[in-house]
Amino acid sequence: MAAQPQIIVLDDDPTGSQTVHSCLLLMRWDVETLRLGLSDDSPIFFVLTNTRALSPEQAATRTREVCQNLKAALEAEGTEDFLVVSRSDSTLRGHYPTETDIITEQLGPFDAHFLAPAFFEGGRFTRDSVHYLLVDGVETPVHETEFARDSVFGFRHSYLPDYVEEKTKGEIPADAVERFVLSDLRAGSKTRLMNLSGNRCVAVDAETQADLDQFAEDVLAAAATGKRFLFRSAASLLTSLAQLGKQPVAAEDMAEYVPTQKPGVVLVGSHVKKSTQQLEELLKDGQGNSPAPVGIEVEVARLRDEPNQKETLLEELLGRVKEVYEANQTPVVYTSREELTFESAQQRLDFGVAVSTLLVDIVRGLPTEIGFLISKGGITSNDVLSSGLNLQSARLLGQILPGCSVVRSPATHPQFPNLPVVVFPGNVGDAQGLLTAYRRLISR
Repeated sequence: MAAQPQIIVLDDDPTGSQTVHSCLLLMRWDVETLRLGLSDDSPIFFVLTNTRALSPEQAATRTREVCQNLKAALEAEGTEDFLVVSRSDSTLRGHYPTETDIITEQLGPFDAHFLAPAFFEGGRFTRDSVHYLLVDGVETPVHETEFARDSVFGFRHSYLPDYVEEKTKGEIPADAVERFVLSDLRAGSKTRLMNLSGNRCVAVDAETQADLDQFAEDVLAAAATGKRFLFRSAASLLTSLAQLGKQPVAAEDMAEYVPTQKPGVVLVGSHVKKSTQQLEELLKDGQGNSPAPVGIEVEVARLRDEPNQKETLLEELLGRVKEVYEANQTPVVYTSREELTFESAQQRLDFGVAVSTLLVDIVRGLPTEIGFLISKGGITSNDVLSSGLNLQSARLLGQILPGCSVVRSPATHPQFPNLPVVVFPGNVGDAQGLLTAYRRLISR
């Protein structure tokens, strides 16, 4: 295997670490914090930029700031051998090509940038350059799913060259996108990689982790000769690039990390269909003498219709959380499930910020001896880690379910020391997923 470069992941929400373990997640991106990642023993670290929650202009500004600071940190650490990954959504939502364009502007030039959206733990794979999701066991082109109708990041194509042409507004035509299909990957693609130049856009197939293992081996071999590559990928490629092996504590044994016998708290911000199914299954649960989950609904329409009543709403919710917790039950705080309508995408983004701010304030007001925190939803989780817990960095322990990370706050945290936090993406797991994660954390 080729020498291992430092893998720097700019993650547009905090779920990209959902296939790795034992590495740092950085919630800030000043030069000194970035140097923590570069000097860590793990070959991979994540910078949680949370750009998917921002407008295109805000995302561009933040990405540029991160890259400028990263350039300074790389120089300060003397790091020359590195790969940059723009980690984004396996359902093709996000600020593409804005983020890859700015990374290229600041850290390039690159010989190629690769689109590799496969995420096997979530049932997403790419065949003949068409990206699919498994929906109730049916292979479904991603443009036929609810994700393609996203009011901010919607799209019309599952065939990646057409997707690129659509998103770049024709700047990269479909016929200019190079395709690495399954037969190419499985035969070995180092020769083709060596011939890439001029930031060529490449669509990468993958049906299994072995496909990406082979691709990563060829990428690392080409990079060792001086080729410079940028990646726009979902999480599964990171597994193959980082080569970390098994996590220290098995998913079934994650209760080992729970520091107290007190109940935990579940926070559900995501309102996609899968999250709602999982929430319903969790709220049906009863475990005898264990801390049974009790639902506490956040009526988010009140934030839209009565924005000056936010503090009253917060007090009501925290009062209810305290009541449930003191009864030795698990508060499950969830946003109301209806999809609200707005006149513009910007209004929807602004309202999302208001909801996230409320959820962050709830986290800050939680009892200090909670046993764990499960955060459902990518943007929700980012805000929980960076603002609710005010973390500079956190150590990723591993996955409690395929695609669901557990991180731990530092022992020195002033409010929640050694708190295990489950980062649970909205569109990951089966209907029992949230319940399974919950049961694994209370099985002590």
